[in-house]
Amino acid sequence: MDYVMRVVRADEWPQVRQLRLDALKDPAAPVAFLESYEEAVVRPDVFWQERAAAAAEDGGGRVRQFVAEAPDGVWVGTVTVLVESPEDDARFGEASAVDQAHLVGVFVRPEARGTGVTDALFREAVAWAWSLSAPGMERVRLHVHEKNPRAAAFYRRFGFVPSGQRIPAPGGRGEQELEYVLGREA
Repeated sequence: MDYVMRVVRADEWPQVRQLRLDALKDPAAPVAFLESYEEAVVRPDVFWQERAAAAAEDGGGRVRQFVAEAPDGVWVGTVTVLVESPEDDARFGEASAVDQAHLVGVFVRPEARGTGVTDALFREAVAWAWSLSAPGMERVRLHVHEKNPRAAAFYRRFGFVPSGQRIPAPGGRGEQELEYVLGREA
């Protein structure tokens, strides 16, 4: 099946909301996302409107949400890119030491897994990160829960390597999120 990879539009906030809620229902959601379905489903429409607007093509340049759209218009996957700089407030544990892009919110519907959708989404996301005019954009990073081997295997296959950095996973159960990085040379 032919999928179109593209950036969300601000007026697509209902689809952004629905895809996120669907992702949070996935069996891997507890180790893949930093929020629960119960937290997300009660967020007001304005939250989703602002989220979609910030991640759209004309949203300001620091966030992009890419989606994979099937010929019938159904969104089958997504990844969001956050731009991080040393002058930013700390995200995910500590402030960034370098200019980098951070991939978050990765989700592909089960029926589209194994079709190349995740590869295509990541190619778009990484290409956008490298296209930024931020001087010194050094790397793209992401975090994966230590108990999410399916995701970790994909990230390694795509070229990401463990950095050795770890942060505590949410929930206070002593679990870890592992940082993976992709250098510009890759």
